[in-house]
Amino acid sequence: MHDLLIKFTNVHKAFDQKVVYSGLNLTIYRGEALTIVGGSGVGKSVMLKMLIGLLKPDSGSIVFDGQEVTKMNEIQLGHVRQRIAMLFQSGALFDSITVGQNVAYGLEEHFHRTMTKAERDERVASALAAVGLPGVESMWPSDLSGGMRKRVSLARAIAVRPEVLLYDEPTTGLDPVNTARVNQLIMGLQRALNVTTIVVTHDMKSAFTVSDRIAMVYGGRIISEGTVEEFKNCPDPRVSDFVQGQAPPNEDVETLLNS
Repeated sequence: MHDLLIKFTNVHKAFDQKVVYSGLNLTIYRGEALTIVGGSGVGKSVMLKMLIGLLKPDSGSIVFDGQEVTKMNEIQLGHVRQRIAMLFQSGALFDSITVGQNVAYGLEEHFHRTMTKAERDERVASALAAVGLPGVESMWPSDLSGGMRKRVSLARAIAVRPEVLLYDEPTTGLDPVNTARVNQLIMGLQRALNVTTIVVTHDMKSAFTVSDRIAMVYGGRIISEGTVEEFKNCPDPRVSDFVQGQAPPNEDVETLLNS
């Protein structure tokens, strides 16, 4: 097994009366591709945001490469965010600047003192080429299709040469062809950049395609984790129902209409 890189220990998080985590425990190893699955609203994205300090847990420990994230100040969190890049679900491109300026944003934020403009331009071109969009620097986000926007967002994430890539629902809203393209990119970048990959999704086909391991969030904690084969064969009905896309047996039409 690879070296330990990230560890969540007994993490609790609530928003007012809504409890999201009531004892989250999860270990992530350097260089692996781990996918976090679970239903909508269970807190998968919250986990990623706690890791990079955008949200604070109410209690518990989050360790990244031997350092306790929950006790860091903004300067220390800034160093963590140089090493961990996140691809947000919406893509989160800035519509008022060009594609090239979007991809360069993280470089200018973190490396403006150590990289020349020529070096930044070269890094932007390299990142766009890596996601199959060479030469689109002068285009505007509004000119792009949904799939292209996702890939530009991914180029922005990899431009900073992160050690960890976080993907928040990377295939949501994409057609099957673009979904397959993004899955191929995730796997290709994993190999080419030797990064640790954490994917949040409820798309089991994508999860089975891109993962070394899968972990499922349910009821405020991880209820199952393992390899793709172990996950497919998990005897827990909560896992097998989710994998097969079946609603819980006690969920009737009235419950669905009132949810």
